[in-house]
Order: sequence, then C-alpha cells, then structure tokens
Amino acid sequence: MKFCTHCGAQLDDAAVVCPNCGCATDEFVAANNAQAAILQDSTLNTVIKVFMVLGCIATGWCLIPLAWTIPMTVHFFNSAKSGRRVGVGFKVCVLLFVNMIAGICLLCRDENKYFA
Repeated sequence: MKFCTHCGAQLDDAAVVCPNCGCATDEFVAANNAQAAILQDSTLNTVIKVFMVLGCIATGWCLIPLAWTIPMTVHFFNSAKSGRRVGVGFKVCVLLFVNMIAGICLLCRDENKYFA
C-alpha cells in the first residue's frame, strides 16, 4: 500500500488518483511528464528532418553541396530512428552547411534528457 502525498490517505498500489482528495499520484504525474517530453522530442525531430530535406532540395541545383547535405541528412534520420546521439560538431556542420533552422533546432535539442 502507498499513501497520498497531498492528504496522506491510504492508496491502492494501482491507483492513479487519490479517492480521498482527487489528486493524481506521483507515478501518474511522472509518467505523463515523460510522455510529454518524448512527444516534444519527436516533434522537434520532425521539424529538424523537414528543414534538412528542404536544405537538400535548396542545394539541388548545384551538385557539390549535395555531396555533404544528403549524407548528413541520412545520418540524422538514422540517428533519430535508432536513438543515438549526434555530436556537437555534426550539429554545427548542419547549421553551417545544410540548413540554419535545422542546425539551431539541433543545438537546442537537449539529448541528455533522453540518453543516459
């Protein structure tokens, strides 16, 4: 058995809301915060992917920039899919060579929250 942190009432182990005061349990709040952080990260990854693809399309008229924009875009897609970190050097290179908005979003992304 566990106890409510707000009113001290005894709770069932599977309870998500206190039947006495109606407050959410700490486990329920922590689970919702984790889900919100994952959703925010997936949205940021989608924004980064869109702007990296737009950067590849924008440099499509010249073949030489495509030699580094496409591999960098593919590398980020693979890293985001497998849950691997990308380094600061990669983030700066995306900022300089692929797309400024994607680079700024990459630099603002807090990877320490998701990768231990």
